[in-house]
This record gives sequence, structure tokens and C-alpha cells, in this order.
Amino acid sequence: RAGLARGGGKMASTAAGKQRIPKVAKVKNKAPAEVQITAEQLLREAKERELELLPPPPQQKITDVEELNDYKLRKRKTFEDNIRKNRTVISNWIKYAQWEESLKEIQRARSIYERALDVDYRNVTLWLKYAEMEMKNRQVNHARNIWDRAITTLPRVNQFWYKYTYMEEMLGNIAGSRQVFERWMEWQPEEQAWHSYINFELRYKEVDRARTIYERYILFNWIKYARFEEKHSYFAHARKVYERAVEFFGEEHMDEHLYVAFAKFEENQKEFERVRVIYKYALDRIPKQDAQNLFKNYTIFEKKFGDRRGIEDIIVSKRRFQYEEEVKANPHNYDAWFDYLRLVESDADAETVREVYERAIANVPPIQEKRHWKRYIYLWINYALYEELEAKASKRTRQVYQACVELIPHKKFTFAKIWLLYAQFEIRQKNLPLARRALGTSIGKCPKNKLFKGYIELELQLREFDRCRKLYEKFLEFAPENCTSWIKFAELETILGDIDRARAIYELAIGQPRLDMPEVLWKSYIDFEIEQEEYEKTRNLYRRLLQRTQHVKVWISFAQFELSAGREESLSTCRQIYEEANKAMRNCEEKEERVMLLESWRSFEEEFGTETTKERIDKLMPEKIKKRRKLQAEDGSDAGWEEYYDYIFPEDTANQPNLKLLAMAKLWKKQQQESEAAEVDPDKDIDESQS
Repeated sequence: RAGLARGGGKMASTAAGKQRIPKVAKVKNKAPAEVQITAEQLLREAKERELELLPPPPQQKITDVEELNDYKLRKRKTFEDNIRKNRTVISNWIKYAQWEESLKEIQRARSIYERALDVDYRNVTLWLKYAEMEMKNRQVNHARNIWDRAITTLPRVNQFWYKYTYMEEMLGNIAGSRQVFERWMEWQPEEQAWHSYINFELRYKEVDRARTIYERYILFNWIKYARFEEKHSYFAHARKVYERAVEFFGEEHMDEHLYVAFAKFEENQKEFERVRVIYKYALDRIPKQDAQNLFKNYTIFEKKFGDRRGIEDIIVSKRRFQYEEEVKANPHNYDAWFDYLRLVESDADAETVREVYERAIANVPPIQEKRHWKRYIYLWINYALYEELEAKASKRTRQVYQACVELIPHKKFTFAKIWLLYAQFEIRQKNLPLARRALGTSIGKCPKNKLFKGYIELELQLREFDRCRKLYEKFLEFAPENCTSWIKFAELETILGDIDRARAIYELAIGQPRLDMPEVLWKSYIDFEIEQEEYEKTRNLYRRLLQRTQHVKVWISFAQFELSAGREESLSTCRQIYEEANKAMRNCEEKEERVMLLESWRSFEEEFGTETTKERIDKLMPEKIKKRRKLQAEDGSDAGWEEYYDYIFPEDTANQPNLKLLAMAKLWKKQQQESEAAEVDPDKDIDESQS
């Protein structure tokens, strides 16, 4: 066994040894080959043979929608995998988007481009391919949006500007192309860009515009030269360059950009007074519509380095410019003139304010209608008040008032306010004859109630009662229907103690055929007689008034007057008046007025009457019932039914059948309720007995 084991071990070791030793080919001819091959040649041949051996891709014929979707899915997965491996390789994104575009999947292509821009928005090729795709597919607004984003994000890439302007020009949008050029020029590009803009204008025969662009280009070069000197710390040279530029352009071709650059240069040199002088010089000479940027920079400068007064000055100048534009656009915009005048009054000298006032009042309304003059006339009023109160120039104030009253077409309309203000001004100047002359002229030219009232009030304050009487006479000749004037005239005579004259005025007033407020006039006359304790005359007035009207308030007032007269028989007289009023109002169509009278009578009886009189008035009170009536529309068609309340008076014999019918209906209803109660009660008794 041991021998076998030893023999087996030898066999195993021999086998293992044979496996470890590799067989090496025996080379019989060890001489060098005639043609030597390099490693480079081997690699090149291997690469070439690899391409030769690569089989061509099979041609796929897609015959089904499912196959197409499967193909798209596989292709998209391949593209997405490539992007996921390396997001920064923009060519993968572009290939992916172009493949989607070839399938007319524009929305997917846009999404891919947007994702790519999130990865690298500075890539010029990406923006160009994106915009070209939109232009190929005639998506003009999308292309505009992309170009706008591109020039906003990368404004120094000239290729974007060139392609954007070319696209707008090809579309025939000349104004849009010009606008893009203007945006480009704000970035102060190189010389070629300016020449492109000039050539663009010349293609459309816009020589004046081309000339303006040349001027801006030359100005830009001046500023560039000055900044070069400033950059290299040659500040005196830079200042000389700016001064030469100002002299070169002169006052005819002034540009705000040059002065803004000059002012900023001086600001950097801490020469604040020079800056202020430059800004003011430019603002005084450049047209306001071309100086917006100048205003803005001047405001910023004053806020930084100026005092409060300087800031206020620039703000006032800016607002003045705005108001100038408004009134220039519409000279008859009187509200804008008011705001402008308020501004200049607060900050300017008297001559400037007068100049603006004269410009404002020169815009007379073109139509002679009062509604068009109502705002305009306040320009004159404010002008006169300014001259009197602020400028303290009484002569000029008088001239303003006189010019105003001469301008107003008094034959068509007038303004009593102007005449009264003129008269009050003359009184303040202690010139009473001129004030009376002005008011007299106004009444002679264009009489108005307000003028008469103002003139009379003036004379009352001066205690010129004879003049007041004459004015009232003129006033009542002009407007005899004005009850207020009659009452005021009579009150004046009453105050002066001439009672007979006041009574005569009242008699004349109530004798007029037409009055605007006759009830007020009669009440005033009656109150006047009551104050004079002329009770018989008051009764006669009430009787005369009742001959003209049977209004319920007149009867009630008459009864209350008799009650307050203080006589022994006043209660019986008052009751008699109520009786008379009730008889007179039986034929009245307005039943509410009769009810009002009876309620007043009942309140009187409750306070002063006996039980008999109270019962009597209770019997006279009407029954209130609900009725329905048919409604008709304006075209005559039925509009439904309406409920309303009506009153049935017991005194009216015509209504007795209605009252009887109503009483019978109430009795029947009562009997019905009693019979229903009787039917219910036996049941209750049975239940009680059972319980």
C-alpha cells in the first residue's frame, strides 16, 4: 500500500509538472525577415480592417405605429443615455434636438434646447441652432423671443444682433429692425456695427436718420477718447477732450450723452460745482423731450451730493417739464394748467408766474357754451387772486378783472362770481363807486338772481336801505315769480318798521299769476300777520288760501292756529274747522290726506275733547282693507296684479253696501269659528269621561 501511495504521488506530481510548462513553438529559421513591420503599421491596419469588417446597418422598414413608437423610444433612450453620461457635451444636445426636429416634434425639440441652455447658456452655437430651428419652421414670434433672450444674456456677441436685425428686415418689419439696432447701439459696439446700422438706413433712403447715426458715432468716439485719457490718469487731457467735444458740436447739435459723460467724469474728480454747472447748462439748452436721461442723472447727483434746495429744484424742474408736455399736447386741458400754475406759484418769481398765467388764459374755449367755460373762468379768478394776495399789485388785479369781463360773451351767458369778486376787490381797495358801477353794469348787461342778491347784500352791509329798495324793485321786475325775493323784501320792510309797506309787498306777491314756491310765500305772509297779532287778518288769509287750495296741511295749520289763538271759543272754533275740512275733503281722491286730517282731529279730541266727541271721531275713522288691481305695461300688455290698501269711510253713503258686506263677512267668519270649536269640544268631553 505504501508503495502504491508513493507511486500515486509521483504520478500526480508528474502530471502537475506537465501542466505548468507551456508548449513553445519551435522556430527553425531564426534569421530576420526581409520586410520589417512596425507597431504603428500594425495598429493602422487593425483599424482599417475593423472598418472593413463592420457590417452595414440593416435597413428598417417601419410599417406600424407600434414599431414607430418603439423605434422612437429606443432612439430617445440612446440620446438620453449619452446626455446622462456627459451633460456638458453640447453636440449631444444639438443632435438630439435636430433628430426631434426631423420628426416634426417641435415641442420636444424646444424642450431639449431649453434643457441644454440650463446647462450652458453661454454657448453661442446652441442659441444659433435654437433660433434657426424656429425660423425654419416659420415660428417668427418664438424666434423673436429667442433672439431677445440671447441679446439680453450675451449682448457682446455681435452675431446675435446681426442675425436678429437681418430676420426682422427679411420679414419687412423695418421699424422692428431699427429698434433692435437702437438697442445694439446702446451697448456702444465696434465700428462695423455702426456702419451696418448706417447702411441699413441708406437702403431705405433714410438719409436724415443715417446722418444722425453718424453724429452719434462721432460723439461715441469723443467719449471713448476721453475715457482713454481718464483710464491712464491724464485727467487734464480728458477734460480738454470733453471741452473740445462740446465746442465741436456747439448748441445746434447738443446731445445729452456727451454732457452726462462729462458730468460723470467731473463727479469722479470730486468737482461737484462743475457737475452742477454742466447739468444746468445742458438742461437750459437741450429740448425737454430729449433730456430724459439728463434729468435722471442730475436727480441722482443732487440726491447724492446736493442739499435739500438743490433736490427740490431738480424735482420742480422735472415736474415743470411734465406739465409743459401735457399743456403742449392739449392746450385746453385746464386741469393741467391749474397743476402747472400751482407748481410755479410755489417756487418761481412773479414774472414767470405771470407768463404762465398769460399763456393759460390765452387758450379761450372755441365754443361759446357755458359748460365749456366753467373750468376756464377759474384761470382768470386765480390770476386775479394771485395778483392781489401774492404779488400785491392792485392795478394789475383791476386790469385782470376788466379783461375778463370784457372777454365773456354776456349776451349768451355770464358768470356772476366774476362780477361779485370784482366788486368785493374794489371794496377792499376802498373804491365804492367802482364796485357799484361794476355791479350796475353786470345787472344792465346780464341780470341774474345771484347778481341781484350779491348787490343787495352789499348795500345791506353798507346800510343803504333806499338803494336796497330800488334793487329789490328791479329784481322783482326781472323775476316776479321768485318767492324768496318777495319774502326778503317784505322782511326788510318789517325790520325797518314799515308794516304797511311789508303787507303791501305780500299782497302784491300773492297776486302774481305765476310763483315758483307759493306755499312758502303764503306761510311767510301768515307768520308775518301772526307776529303782528293781526288774528282777523290771519283768518282772512287762511280763508283766501283755502279758496285756492284744499290741501290737508292748510286745514290742519288753520285749526292749530285757532287753537293757539287763546280765545275762549277756540276749542269749538277748532272743532268746527275740522268738521268743515272733513266735509270739504269727502270728494277728495287722495284718501290718505283725509286719513291724515282725521288722525289730527283725533289727537286734538284725545287732548281737549269729551267722551262723546271721542266716540264720534272714532266712528268717523275709516276701515283699512287690502285690495288687488290689475297692472298694465307700457305697451298695453298685462303685467300682473298689485296689492294695495284702501280706506272705506263710514260717512260715505256710497260705501255703505261695502261696509254691510264687510260686516256680514266678519259675522260669518265668527260663526264658522264657533261651529268648529263646538265640533271639537264633545270629543274632549268623551275623552275626559273615559279617563
